[in-house]
Amino acid sequence: MTTTDPARTTASNLEAEASALDASDALRIHRDAFVGAETSLVYFDGNSLGRPLRASIDRLTAFARDEWGGRLIRGWDESWMQLPFDIGDAVGRAAIGAAPGQTVIGDSTTVLLYKMVRAAFDAAVAADAARVEIVVDRDNFPTDRYLVDGIAAERGGRVRWIDVDTAGGVSAEALRAAVGRETAVVLLSHVAYRSGYLTDAAALTRIAHEAGALIVWDLCHSAGSVPVEADAWEFDIAVGCTYKYLNGGPGSPAFAYVAARLQDRLAQPIQGWMGTADVFAMGPEYRPAEGMRRFLSGTPPIVGMLAMQDTLALIEEVGIGAIRAKSIALTEFAVRVADELLAPLGVSVASPRDPAARGGHVTLAHPAMRAVTARLWAQDVIPDYRDPGGLRIGLSPLSTSFTETLAGLRAVEAAVRAERGRGTSETKRPHPAQS
Repeated sequence: MTTTDPARTTASNLEAEASALDASDALRIHRDAFVGAETSLVYFDGNSLGRPLRASIDRLTAFARDEWGGRLIRGWDESWMQLPFDIGDAVGRAAIGAAPGQTVIGDSTTVLLYKMVRAAFDAAVAADAARVEIVVDRDNFPTDRYLVDGIAAERGGRVRWIDVDTAGGVSAEALRAAVGRETAVVLLSHVAYRSGYLTDAAALTRIAHEAGALIVWDLCHSAGSVPVEADAWEFDIAVGCTYKYLNGGPGSPAFAYVAARLQDRLAQPIQGWMGTADVFAMGPEYRPAEGMRRFLSGTPPIVGMLAMQDTLALIEEVGIGAIRAKSIALTEFAVRVADELLAPLGVSVASPRDPAARGGHVTLAHPAMRAVTARLWAQDVIPDYRDPGGLRIGLSPLSTSFTETLAGLRAVEAAVRAERGRGTSETKRPHPAQS
């Protein structure tokens, strides 16, 4: 008499499911376009830093040789001065649902968020002196919370904090309870950095507007991963990074969106020469340019904005709808595998289980996850860690396969078992990835 090992059966079923999902994946043909996708390394951190496209390596090399090296300073007149606006419009078109003339590539995410929140606050106060509050949730990304606190202190305002579940995010009910007659600006993340919670951005924007406030959206974990309709949802302002799902590279500059109806109302607080009406007049006083140029400050970081063009073109080619469908399939598969392999070890899913309320990453919670992350990094399995006890699984739809996802989660299972065997989660913490 022969018996079947349930563990082997489960393993075989998961392997078969991953292979079948890869075979039916319409986006699988694009995976080989990414550097490193052919290796055995499992990359679970595309929500912090995306893999580069091979085309971007060629673009950067050609730029250094032909444009920078060949044209030298003539490049500014020939194309570079216009590049922040051309690439900004590409972000608007491919990733955030914005008509031309409303999106620009600028500074770092932190600097752009500061400029946009400060400009919105000043505009709100100028229109109504009673509006002195900035509303933000306590589980928003640290930069968002820190700069809001600083702006409130700087401008004589105050912060209204929203308490949220770290496995969820800001609900319509929570925001409605927080805004009111004194609200100047609301700052929210479309996808929560810790849990992956996906807000109903259109509904929350309406709630802010009904209270008479402006709203600033942080799109860092959504641009290029989930559909965004900045114009249709009547966004006021948005800021997002480009090194995650847009694959712009380490520290690539962020983008800012300002609705056309607001552009002449906002006075940006960092008045630099690149934001003036006549950049080369070198006049005695600052006169802001019309349109999105007024939100620039210093010399555009041209090299840093080159690589994202290839991903933006790919997003336009395949469509954000197809990317979102693959993202849902990947995260649903990851949750099923976690339930089968990790739940018996005490690991819980600290992200929304409803795919309509979840962005592109899944967080797995267990007290040993700090140590598990360090163990995995040493094995070329690369997730990241976020307190309290959260292992984030970032699944970039264009560069991640289902087989890779399963291999990584099997490694997580083995690492959790090893840490349970040691009886301690204390070990050296890996270098944290960006947001």
